[in-house]
Amino acid sequence: MQREYRKWKSPSLGREMEMLIFGTGGTPVLIFPSDHGRFNEWEDQGVMGEVQEQIENGYNQFFCVDSVAYESYLNKDVDPYVRLMRENQYQMYIMDEVLPLISEENANPYLISAGAGLGAYQALIFALKYPYSFNRLISMSGYYDINVHLDGFKDENSYFNNPIEFVPNLNDTALLKAISSVDIRLISYLNDPNRDQTLKMSDILWMKSIEHKHSLLSEETNNIWSLIPSTFKANLL
Repeated sequence: MQREYRKWKSPSLGREMEMLIFGTGGTPVLIFPSDHGRFNEWEDQGVMGEVQEQIENGYNQFFCVDSVAYESYLNKDVDPYVRLMRENQYQMYIMDEVLPLISEENANPYLISAGAGLGAYQALIFALKYPYSFNRLISMSGYYDINVHLDGFKDENSYFNNPIEFVPNLNDTALLKAISSVDIRLISYLNDPNRDQTLKMSDILWMKSIEHKHSLLSEETNNIWSLIPSTFKANLL
């Protein structure tokens, strides 16, 4: 299986960032790690082994990016404003550095993003903010009210990074149409601790007539990673 390690100092973040690339062609897939994960999380959890056929047959190319969650939302040593500023810088890193790299490596203009937990939030927030850059997102066992990491802090940055808050107030017809053109897939499981969050996010999207797929799978598990590999593979097709 073709696997490549990349590392560079990010101008957006002012620090080195790491990435794994699997495959050499096909539809590109941008993968965000979960709350405590890094760029190698999906490989370590067996997801890349599950999609080995897609990689070896050139159906998909996977770009597994690193996270700065411990410098942003999970960093309780700084105030919430600083956490949000670091999240904004991370979004710049993805849009200004990672997406151009994907375009250089892969000429296919169709881009899929995916994630679980906090990675599911990242996959969704990018599709909502930059719908012209993403074509499908696969958000599994995600939570979408980022206030849980902000200790009650509210400002413009928290608002526009929290889909539970800003999506209900979207009224730009062109933007809503662009978001609806993205193949949005929200997925949760029967005993998923984030099931209610996924349902709430789905309800908000329907309230704004944003087309999407919301799947509540019947499987139960004490380890969400036991279900994600096969779920992810099924939603690539």
